[in-house]
Amino acid sequence: MCNLLAASIYFLAIHFFVSGTRLRDALVRRLGEGIYRGAFSAASLIGLIWMIYAYRHAATLSLWVPAPGLRPLAYALVFVGFLFIVIGLATPSVTGVGMESKLSGPSTTSLVRGVTRITRHPFLWGVAAWAVAHLLENGDLASLVLFGSLLLLALGGTVSIDAKRRRGFGDGWSRFAEVTSNLPFLAIARGRNNLAAALREVGMVRPLVAIVAFALVFHFHGRLFGAPLS
Repeated sequence: MCNLLAASIYFLAIHFFVSGTRLRDALVRRLGEGIYRGAFSAASLIGLIWMIYAYRHAATLSLWVPAPGLRPLAYALVFVGFLFIVIGLATPSVTGVGMESKLSGPSTTSLVRGVTRITRHPFLWGVAAWAVAHLLENGDLASLVLFGSLLLLALGGTVSIDAKRRRGFGDGWSRFAEVTSNLPFLAIARGRNNLAAALREVGMVRPLVAIVAFALVFHFHGRLFGAPLS
């Protein structure tokens, strides 16, 4: 368990105390954007592999018994997570890595399309939904540490990215943020964006890919992760 705690602390620390902070800005100025991104990606991958390895070898310490009635909710959250993750990855956005320079253009509102109308951080909200689902289904300490860390990172990451873009692009970011929202559907609920346009621009292919990915993981979950979904 100590190994998992150490891995989780390392993984959270490099994201919360480096990425999205002024330290990150200083490192980019000193190393260059490309070298910084490569080094940070390597550090993140090491942290993620470390966390997964430590989780798989952590002792089982039960904290509570998951309620069987919550399983349909957990499945629904994972499905929603897959939709946000797959559609988010397939939709270019200025909140994505390497896309921020588009905020310097004359019309940033034209970059708001598809799922970005629903939330400017679809991938991270998808991870958050997935993490919550696994917290509902697992009542042991190791799961609490792993999935709780990923939930904290996903939610904190949305705030961190917003702050980083705001510092770097000022007015460009303000125009983009004015017609989008971090919290899913908030901009639409406040009349700053349009759900019909979002669904039309998302199309059919991206959701179908997400559904197929969800079905495959659901079917092979037991073989891949040693935990059958039955």
